[in-house]
Amino acid sequence: MKRYRLIILAAVVAASALVSCNDDEFLTEHPKYFYTLDNVFTTSSQVDLALVTCYSEVRKYYNLTSDGKRHLLAWTGANGTDMFDVPTTRRNLQFNNYGTLTTETGDYKTIFTDFYKLISSANLALYGAGLDYITWDSEESRSYIIAQARFFRAWAYRNLGELFGGVPIVEDITTEARYDYRRETRLDTYQYAIDELEAILEDLPLTAPERGRIVRGAAQHNLAQLYIDKGVVLEAEGKRGDAVKAYNSAIAYATDVIDGGTFHLMTERFGVRKDEGPKYYYDYTPDEKTGKLREDRTYASAGVYISGNVYWDLFQPGNQDYEDGNYESIWVARTSSLEAALNKDGDARLNFSRSYGACFRDILPKDLIGLTPDVGGRGVTWIMPTAYARDQVYDGVWAKDMRNSEACFRRTFLGNVPTSQYYGKIIPWDVIYRKGANQDTRDAAYTQCFPLSCKMHLDSYIDDSAGGNRTYIYRDQYIIRLSETILLRAEAKWRINSPKGAADDINLLRSRANCAHKVTASEVNLELILDERCRELIFEENRWNTLLRLGGTVAVDRIREYSYWDAPRSATMKNFNLWPIPQSFIDTNKDVKIEQNEGWD
Repeated sequence: MKRYRLIILAAVVAASALVSCNDDEFLTEHPKYFYTLDNVFTTSSQVDLALVTCYSEVRKYYNLTSDGKRHLLAWTGANGTDMFDVPTTRRNLQFNNYGTLTTETGDYKTIFTDFYKLISSANLALYGAGLDYITWDSEESRSYIIAQARFFRAWAYRNLGELFGGVPIVEDITTEARYDYRRETRLDTYQYAIDELEAILEDLPLTAPERGRIVRGAAQHNLAQLYIDKGVVLEAEGKRGDAVKAYNSAIAYATDVIDGGTFHLMTERFGVRKDEGPKYYYDYTPDEKTGKLREDRTYASAGVYISGNVYWDLFQPGNQDYEDGNYESIWVARTSSLEAALNKDGDARLNFSRSYGACFRDILPKDLIGLTPDVGGRGVTWIMPTAYARDQVYDGVWAKDMRNSEACFRRTFLGNVPTSQYYGKIIPWDVIYRKGANQDTRDAAYTQCFPLSCKMHLDSYIDDSAGGNRTYIYRDQYIIRLSETILLRAEAKWRINSPKGAADDINLLRSRANCAHKVTASEVNLELILDERCRELIFEENRWNTLLRLGGTVAVDRIREYSYWDAPRSATMKNFNLWPIPQSFIDTNKDVKIEQNEGWD
């Protein structure tokens, strides 16, 4: 496998900011310092700051803090998959209308570029860690810096391989422009990431020396996923024997995480609100005399009791970190800081209540109004859960499930307008969905009104006192939870024809969720695994990665089946299992021809 170099002029310039300089000298006509690769690093702390850039880049992928990051609604937001679509007011953002998506669609290009930016930052940190004149506290600290940088590089290539297929492998830095990159195969891209992660396992600690830092379990989890990815490709090539070996490796790495003693599922209530449940008011008008909210205007006072549970605990602010006793937390993006956000760190918050929020006020202004927690905060509905994600996965025997409880996926809304006939009373969904109205009205209602997830909405917003408008959540964001590792192992067991083992793994999650129905071996198939991932990981999973890595026509088949809008079901929809390589990259790479992915020519 060949290795290529990437231009990182911007990264070098950014890294130069790591070195302090005198303001007067900076303003002179002939500055004393000019930073190059030869002098940008002088201390080990500066190398670590280059690594912190990697953490910062990943944090941006998950917080959706500005409209300029709408492309992340496609990747981390899973827009256009079987789980999410867009409301009537956002039809221009429909990410599964293949009459409008092309090889130059900006979302594809930006996501592709973002991963190479992360690779560039990791390569820069590795360059600094390799300089002979840098002094380190210990060889172990240097090895950990290297291990983290290689982890980010491998993580980026796993994502690139799952989304775009084979891509150029870049592991060095240069300041010379090149136009002769060559694509590796998808299998080689996966193998590169596997080799990187296996090389650093012993240099990663079991638990993080600092909150948010990479631990061994994060690498093992990614190895489990990569070996499944590898097996899927091998099986498509007719190499079943080699594929089974890969699946067994996936099981082994997942088992290291699941049964290794460091992580375990949280099965008992825990954390900052372990003795509480969510508390909603249907009227947030303060009492005129006391200035306090009136206790006779709560959901409980109206006879609607919402009890907390351990799954709800997982998503309460302050409960995400392993260091705080959440032992199924493997890797989080450190985003929770109102203080930092008030000090102009725009990435120190999660723009979830706004982006993923329902907009009842547009549909039922006479019955539901405001930006208050009872209606999910300041929702403007960039994307919405499909009928599959909000209802179908809980049909029939699947209904009794903690993850479908009022605390976790709230379906009960009380009228909050004093003049409404439903004031303080439950509004039927037939009313919310405007049953009997014309099709346009019903489309608007269904796509802007939906159950509210505890992952995206709170019963109390801490920035109210700082002039906030219930847009943001200040909470660390999961990148890897143990539940996903368990589902990866279940998938790998199913792939080696061990449906009983797969069912046992799935039932670890269903038992924690107090589900009435436990899965049997005869029920296990790919559809059931995808359904369970939806129930457990909705709003967390990078669903595009999941659907595309499965190969075949899994992605397009499920989009056609579960999309709200008709465009993805049209005869002109592309058959594909990869996103397109951005055409601008193909055109710029003039010295070597880059083949476009099938279905996007």
